[in-house]
Amino acid sequence: MKLTDTAIRNARPGDRLRKLFDGDGLYLSVSPTGHKAWRFKYYLDGKEKHLQFGRYPEITLKAARDRRLEARRALEMGTDPGAVQKAERLARPATFEALATEWLEVQRNKLTPKTFDNKRERFAAFVFPYLGKRPIAEIKALEVLDVLKRIEERGRHETAHRVRSECGNIFRYAVATGRAERDPTVDLRGAIAAVVRRNRPAIVDPVRIGELMRAIAGYRGDVSTECALKLMPLVFVRPGELRLAEWPEFNLAAAEWRIPAARMKMRELHVVPLSSQALALLKDLHVLTGSGRLVFPSIRSRDRAISDNTLNAALRRLGFGGDEMVAHGFRSMASTCLNEQGWHPDLIELQLAHAERNEVRGAYNRAQRLAERRKMMQAWADYLDRLRTGAPGPDEANS
Repeated sequence: MKLTDTAIRNARPGDRLRKLFDGDGLYLSVSPTGHKAWRFKYYLDGKEKHLQFGRYPEITLKAARDRRLEARRALEMGTDPGAVQKAERLARPATFEALATEWLEVQRNKLTPKTFDNKRERFAAFVFPYLGKRPIAEIKALEVLDVLKRIEERGRHETAHRVRSECGNIFRYAVATGRAERDPTVDLRGAIAAVVRRNRPAIVDPVRIGELMRAIAGYRGDVSTECALKLMPLVFVRPGELRLAEWPEFNLAAAEWRIPAARMKMRELHVVPLSSQALALLKDLHVLTGSGRLVFPSIRSRDRAISDNTLNAALRRLGFGGDEMVAHGFRSMASTCLNEQGWHPDLIELQLAHAERNEVRGAYNRAQRLAERRKMMQAWADYLDRLRTGAPGPDEANS
């Protein structure tokens, strides 16, 4: 069955890479992050090969079919269309912008859509106007430094460091693909001011936490915002992971929320055990938004999630300033209190979905400690309830 433009537009991402076939080797790959790209499968000398035609919608269905026809003609002539494509790519001027664009496409399926867009926008705003048209093999360290100093002069020190690192990725990609000899950014380590990192504002004093929880309990507004604000302290995931939550990720019977790798910063499936308090919130919310895909749809459209700033704006409405508490601060709140209560640091780090530097140990922890994390998450929810109501509780220390 041939593909149609309507079918392509409506194709939804799944947990794994999906392939939508158009026939004669042409198919559209749909990644878990929603990226859609054209591929062409063919055989040469008995070996299966795949050729990239570009992403949709930049490459339309008609354009992809035209490229399939060109590839088929090359095969009939005894030529490998993949080799033709590679030769054409290498023949193009190897400018910094061309290499950066190429590298971004290679990385697209490995990055969240937001991270991909942020990287592309930084290149477009800070690098391409100065180095974009320069042959990448001719760019010197001082030219890159000049770009970084321009960013520093605007007071954006962290951005300068990000841009240096991302430029290094492009130069190393150019070296690996034979378009440059070396990465000049290695000569710039220490050449720009170090970033002074500040922790995100968070309330960690138990008395103030109690005040915060009482304020949240009394919040009245849009149902998505209200429920997201009440659920955030109980699950302490990253704000973006919460606001983009989808109902298929939840197994309320098993009291689990499984966030797919595509939406996680560390690109690994993350399991959030749900306390009885979190379950009660979600069951109530399911009556209102469960007919749709998104758990927290925007008030403007059920097909769009609440915005990045929704939870912070709600905290401001409750009287908590940006220098005191932000949505991301619930993670610091939980981490600080749980550590003080004596919970094992590994459990806390696992629940925060922080990267485990030791891969073997990390795999063991993820597989073996879910039952302990369930106990911790329920104890944390009970602790928040006691702070909210002012009720006395048992000693919070745990081994």
